[in-house]
Amino acid sequence: MRIALEKGKQESLILLAKQNKSWPELANKINLNAHYLLSELRKEKRILSEETYEKLCKIANINYDKYIQNRLQDNWGKSLGGKNSNGGFVKEIKIPEDSLELAEFYGIMLGDGNSTKIKKHKVGVYQIRIVGDSRKDKNYLTNYVKPLIENLFEIKTNLHKAKDKNALNINAFGLRLIEFLENKGFKPGDKIRNQLTIPNWIKENKEYLKACLRGLYDTDGSIYKLTNQNVYQISFRNYNISLLKDVRNSLIYLGIAPSQISKGNEITITKKSELRKFLNEVGFHNSKHLDKVKMWNLSPVV
Repeated sequence: MRIALEKGKQESLILLAKQNKSWPELANKINLNAHYLLSELRKEKRILSEETYEKLCKIANINYDKYIQNRLQDNWGKSLGGKNSNGGFVKEIKIPEDSLELAEFYGIMLGDGNSTKIKKHKVGVYQIRIVGDSRKDKNYLTNYVKPLIENLFEIKTNLHKAKDKNALNINAFGLRLIEFLENKGFKPGDKIRNQLTIPNWIKENKEYLKACLRGLYDTDGSIYKLTNQNVYQISFRNYNISLLKDVRNSLIYLGIAPSQISKGNEITITKKSELRKFLNEVGFHNSKHLDKVKMWNLSPVV
């Protein structure tokens, strides 16, 4: 259930609860992201969940029930500042804290994902899509990526096999999802034109950076044996030169030596010692890569 208070009362309740506390301290007490608390709830762009409302009342030691205007279904929210772009109601999502899982999902989106935000009168198109190979990526998309998204945002996703193509898509819908990703640095539209790269909130945490790289290599990476040689390579290909440079610099920062950029869209890791470093520090979750690592006995040294 979600609690709609009279205009201005949501902000006043939050300010009463905040007394003598910093915004991060209050956010931690009610188990919310501080940015979400400040930019969405305090500005009354979104209404309170019943759980958050009760926590705020308890912290402020006050009963605000007399200001309740409406109680709405748990999975839906209503804009308090006027009409929303889809006619008044916006499907809510869980706002995840920064985490290894979120960083890995961001890497997956940088690799094989895209975000669509098309505003129309009353009804808009707000969608993320992750596209993989239906023959090689089915297990990864179905059993890893799909539950990852659903657990992060508490939303439903769907799988779609493209007709006459070897493509399998994961789709998720919602304005709030697109807004969240945009706030985290993932601008909707063409990724190359927008020159999307690894954002600072990931770069500033080494473990997040490893997780993000894993998502990138699971989607846009490959591992193979060179023809007629007992030599293996891990390759990353992407036509976004800014992202390619970012990935290369990130590997170097983690102590892994990649090649220079070749062919304008690729970096490789070739030395066995560097391959093992990569597998130790970054690794894979995509079974199509893991199967090759196992087959060629390239497992990292623990």
